Amino acid sequence: MMRFGFKVTVLEGRKRAGGRVYTKKMEGGNRLSAAADLGGSVLTGTLGNPLGIVARQLGDMLHKVRDKCPLYSLDGKPVDPDMDMKVEAAFNRLLDKASTLRQLMGGVSVDVSLGAALETFWDAVNAEETNLFNWHLANLEYANAGLISKLSLAFWDQDDPYDMGGDHCFLPGGNGRLVQALAENVPILYERVVNTIRYGSEGVQVIAGNQVFKGDMALCTVPLGVLKSGSIKFNPELPQRKLDGIKRLGFGLLNKVAMLFPHVFWGTDLETFGHLSDDPSRRGEFFLFYSYATVAGGPLLIALVAGEAAHKFETMPPTDAVTRVIQILKGIYEPQGITVPEPIQTICTRWGSDPFSLGSYSNVAVGASGDDYDILAESVGDGRLFFAGEATNRRYPATMHGAFLSGLREAANMAHYANARALRIKINRNPSKNAHSCASVLADLFREPDLEFGSFSVIFGRRNADPKSTAVLRVTFNEPRKKSHDSSNPDQLHSNKLLFQQLQSHFNQQQQLHVYTLLSRQQALDLREVRGGDEMRLNYLCENLGVKLVGRKGLGPTADSVIALIKAERGNRKPASTSLALKSGTSKLKAGNLKKKFVRRAKIMRTGNGSAPSANSNLVNGKVSDETTTSQAPSNTLGPGQNDSDMLKND
Repeated sequence: MMRFGFKVTVLEGRKRAGGRVYTKKMEGGNRLSAAADLGGSVLTGTLGNPLGIVARQLGDMLHKVRDKCPLYSLDGKPVDPDMDMKVEAAFNRLLDKASTLRQLMGGVSVDVSLGAALETFWDAVNAEETNLFNWHLANLEYANAGLISKLSLAFWDQDDPYDMGGDHCFLPGGNGRLVQALAENVPILYERVVNTIRYGSEGVQVIAGNQVFKGDMALCTVPLGVLKSGSIKFNPELPQRKLDGIKRLGFGLLNKVAMLFPHVFWGTDLETFGHLSDDPSRRGEFFLFYSYATVAGGPLLIALVAGEAAHKFETMPPTDAVTRVIQILKGIYEPQGITVPEPIQTICTRWGSDPFSLGSYSNVAVGASGDDYDILAESVGDGRLFFAGEATNRRYPATMHGAFLSGLREAANMAHYANARALRIKINRNPSKNAHSCASVLADLFREPDLEFGSFSVIFGRRNADPKSTAVLRVTFNEPRKKSHDSSNPDQLHSNKLLFQQLQSHFNQQQQLHVYTLLSRQQALDLREVRGGDEMRLNYLCENLGVKLVGRKGLGPTADSVIALIKAERGNRKPASTSLALKSGTSKLKAGNLKKKFVRRAKIMRTGNGSAPSANSNLVNGKVSDETTTSQAPSNTLGPGQNDSDMLKND
């Protein structure tokens, strides 16, 4: 945003930047130290991951998380490899069955949980198989930061088609280095807890305590948990559509116990190992361990707490939690003759109790769908208040790169709206030239209409694919018409035919006549499909849609805004050229060309789960006007008030 020419102020509720990406330096005796990622920690795939590019720009090689993940039983003994493979294969087949079931159920599957399907199909032979099955369920709950009993059978894996390729990696020194690099030279005001955001046609006011920050636009990047809590008041209230989306989406929990030891006793040949539980309600309690010894700068081990256990962990005394973890580690390693030392320093996270996060990352709960991510991403207040963060990214939710990409997306959107407003300001500052300028702009835009049929042509913004978005319709009368011999009921169409003939008669006296109206994009598409020629379309327009055709001056300020937006957008397009002259073809929109929704099954890999990005950043080129423009929070991890605070799915 700053490079676009915006004056930016970031309001951060915490004492630090980064929110749910939090690297804490742990220290102990003998000058031991380690960088512990208490939030988002794993780059899930490197092919096309923009954060992977930023990481490489920092100069360090990423460290691959190896696939090896041995599992240990309750008694500390390694799980039999054959049984491990058998149960894992059976678990993946269950996911296949669940995928088939939702297809058979159709729309009914929206109201059914994934857990109900999996637990119905599972048929264990013995206790050890049951414990293994529960470990995989815990891993699934870790991947989604949610209880499988609350995940949507229909859409829990809706982002799977976008999973990126490449290795899952650690960044040496922790992901706080990414935050530090991205926040460099950005004006951030810390400990500014936002309680109210006001937005309207004149701009925004963001209130933090007794301070009021005014701007042209604001970008809200608080976690979904904060939006759900209602701790920030919006004035006017957010649209019901957005409120419903906030309510439907799930926001789960993942916690960690980070332990700095005197030395590495668990070995350096693996990054992960797991531990089974015989209690389904505690299956996610310290079920997976991550070794950061090779990347943190010291002997650091982190235990994960997922699912129902993560919620109970919020109230567990830290000493009890650490004692339990040490018991598990001793049960695994002491039978091998390896002494487990006491940790030098420990940290227990409490993301669910953190007022700046109130959870960890989003998921598709029962009753929700991927559409809700898109709804959360929608701006409100005619381009005044914008939203970013992992819960606004349908393709890459619950990931660090998803949050980052959403920030780029909104930077482009904000620049787009600012350019459009700047164009309107320039027009309004020259009232004597206003009518001529608007007419000239409109004429230029209609040289390349987005739709054209008969005497009708339509222009609309390409960036907003919402069928309800506003379009400008022009009817051109440019040749006399022969008397109609239509056999339709004359009383039904008489008034509109007469109007049409009168307008054509007017053309005989004038060089050309254009009349206009505003309608929705979908209405324009419907109008195009009307059969019977221009007279029938005119009848449909007036009788069915109830619109009035007016001259250019009669369109009013709403049309000026739409025209300015379209003009600004087209101004950012690269012109196509030919060998003889610059020439642009007319773009035709195909009716009924709707994006199909599909769901693909997921296989849960032990090395972690995450969404995969393509690098479609949708950046806008072009300058912002010389007039000072203020934005609140340009990036995904930085925002007004309670910053996007807590760990992401890339754990």
